[in-house]
Amino acid sequence: MRINKYLALKKISTRRGADELIKGKKVFINGKLALLGSKVNEKDKIEVKGAKQKEYKYFIYNKPIGVETSSPKDDLFPLGRLDKNSHGLLILTNDGRITDALLNPKYFHEKEYVVKTSNKLRSSFKQKMETGVNIEGLPALHTQAGYMTKPCKVKIINDFTFRITLTEGKKHQIRRMCSALFQEVADLKRERIMNIKLGDLKLNALREIKGEELTVFLDQVLH
Repeated sequence: MRINKYLALKKISTRRGADELIKGKKVFINGKLALLGSKVNEKDKIEVKGAKQKEYKYFIYNKPIGVETSSPKDDLFPLGRLDKNSHGLLILTNDGRITDALLNPKYFHEKEYVVKTSNKLRSSFKQKMETGVNIEGLPALHTQAGYMTKPCKVKIINDFTFRITLTEGKKHQIRRMCSALFQEVADLKRERIMNIKLGDLKLNALREIKGEELTVFLDQVLH
């Protein structure tokens, strides 16, 4: 892989910052000065003069209903939002490098939810949700005014429950999409962000993200 990507994955610098270190002649590969675009592997010895490596931390948090989207640890912050009346997966970190990349909809990072409704799902619900819903102005009339959500994936589980996978994250998006189609959300749970899954983590508990799981996540987010 390219040296700038390697340094980013090793939490030494951002890609852009790595390029600046290389231009400043501070990066060495096996004792030789690195060049922009140089490629490395795990067997290579990488040295960065004067670099202070920050220790980044990543956790999965199973947020309960009623808890504001905030960190239970002072030095960590949540990636993205999960409203007070929703529950499930939050990723907590002190790594500010990945916030914009994860939340920017142009990168199509998947987020998966299980949603229960108070009223029976209409027969046209799945098709309309997957195509896109106007969540501003007069959504039920699909006027040109407002915002049309991007295509998504919906799997109907039963008459009152569905699974939805989004690649964007507007405020209260799922609740607003359902409201536009005359469905009332009774329960909303996030179960996955990209390759990170909530699994059987207990409510209000933390689990550190590490190993292959972390490597895949950072590789996808930092490209």
